[in-house]
Amino acid sequence: MNVFKSKIGLVSGTSYAEVIAAVRREYHVIQKRTPRRQPYIKSKYFRKDKIFINQFFEHLNQKNSADRLRRLKFFSSAIDVIRNCPIAPVAMQNPSKADETLYRYNAITKEGMSFAVQIRENKISKRKDFMSAFPTK
Repeated sequence: MNVFKSKIGLVSGTSYAEVIAAVRREYHVIQKRTPRRQPYIKSKYFRKDKIFINQFFEHLNQKNSADRLRRLKFFSSAIDVIRNCPIAPVAMQNPSKADETLYRYNAITKEGMSFAVQIRENKISKRKDFMSAFPTK
């Protein structure tokens, strides 16, 4: 299994308020660069296709507070992985929806922590959304 080493570390902070503030600042920088309402980043692996990132926060709100903090810390590293990773992600069909494909990148932060980045693609519209970033073993 190929693993991408991110040049960016975890978002610093110990409380949810500190981490979400730092993540929102980075999110708004990306949002200002995009000419449309929905912020996106361009992926190296998907030949500069747009990966929309607003779905991440909707998915995050479904988690409990401890899991939110843990996943938010990987936001900056996940953005770096999506932008710069040339390695092919693991692709699988979404078990709950037949018209979706899930892509999962395995990566390591600057500090050496292993994590995964998940992207969802709608097979019909070809729209890709950044869904989640979470630690792995």
